[in-house]
Amino acid sequence: MVKLRTEISCANCGWRISADEKLLFIGSCFSDEIGRCLAERGFDISVNPFGPLYNPLSIANCFRRALEGREYVETDLTPGPRGYHCLDYATRYSGDDPKAILDVINSQLAGLKKRIGEGAVVFVTLGTSYIYELADNGRLVGNCHKFPASMFLRRRIDVAEASDALAGLVSLLKNHGARKVVFTVSPIRHLSDGFHENTLSKAILHLAIENVCAENPDFVGYFPSYEIVMDDLRDYRAYADDLLHISSLAVAYIYEKFEESFFTADTRNTAALARKKYLSSQHRQILEKND
Repeated sequence: MVKLRTEISCANCGWRISADEKLLFIGSCFSDEIGRCLAERGFDISVNPFGPLYNPLSIANCFRRALEGREYVETDLTPGPRGYHCLDYATRYSGDDPKAILDVINSQLAGLKKRIGEGAVVFVTLGTSYIYELADNGRLVGNCHKFPASMFLRRRIDVAEASDALAGLVSLLKNHGARKVVFTVSPIRHLSDGFHENTLSKAILHLAIENVCAENPDFVGYFPSYEIVMDDLRDYRAYADDLLHISSLAVAYIYEKFEESFFTADTRNTAALARKKYLSSQHRQILEKND
């Protein structure tokens, strides 16, 4: 038989997700896509509570701040065009009222710590090895909030720096009650970096994940979303119109592989029933007008 593609078979990871599992997805916007699929199937899931985070250092800092109980104060905010800005997270964390911003962030930090303490399975999607730091003091930022580029220095971290960040993250999660940690590399391409630079960036993430998985084989796993797109689908039909993000068809295919990796038959059946209820709830009946 002639084969026209190499299909990735997701191996049994040795453990399974139950239908009532607490899940946490954090990382790049690819986490939002898979998280949405799971939410539509009735899972107890939290997805990117602070908005997308892309690099290992910013993600590790977010977890560290939550799990160590270090609340934000007004001096952590940066004055800017929309009042006060928290540059660690998405642009929605800005505004004229610093207290309101801090209340939201600190409440979400507490919620993140609580979810992990309840034994959540944590999925971390890494997008890039490039980071931004403030030019005047070297402080890492997670989002530039459209400030002038001159405020920041941009650099690519190396494998050692990425591995250290992920190792510290894994240790924190394990010590604070997470059940499992699963890493994946986002298949979304960062071509503004350049084709070769994007490849180098993703390679650093793969090597760092490999290091931390080897050190914690019973606690840490890997899901091959990047390989599914690059080595299985291998077609621009897997991408949206911008040719950078993933199409809805590709997301659906990756999600099927996710179920194959992590669901029992009972979990899959429960998820399918919940999905039917969700679709039914979204259906708007059209009433015909009687003449």
